[in-house]
Amino acid sequence: MSEEARPQRVRVTAPRPGEPIAAPAEHPSIERTDTATVYVRSLIRSQLRLAIICASGFVVSLGMLWLVLAAAPDLDAIVIAGAPVSWLLLAFGAYPAILAFAVIFVVASRRNEAGYRSLMSAGGES
Repeated sequence: MSEEARPQRVRVTAPRPGEPIAAPAEHPSIERTDTATVYVRSLIRSQLRLAIICASGFVVSLGMLWLVLAAAPDLDAIVIAGAPVSWLLLAFGAYPAILAFAVIFVVASRRNEAGYRSLMSAGGES
């Protein structure tokens, strides 16, 4: 391979502290309009709202499980298959909740992104 055919090597580094950060170069295929900015901000807000709702629901559901376990300490005395019922509630109550909230988040997040894509494609045709 000749010297001319090789791509030029570029050294990429982080900016030094206190050094101004250069503005990002505009990509020619990305159209930056006020409408696109509004759509992106709307997507970011909807994703943030979804994350807060899912995290809050998860924390509340685990809090309720904790309250049940704290209100009924006698559950430790009941043993099923060699494990206390309180442990079984944690195992078969908390982990399915984690999975359920993860699935809800992924499905709703994809729906938000699909709505964003449809808005962008409809906005690009006009």
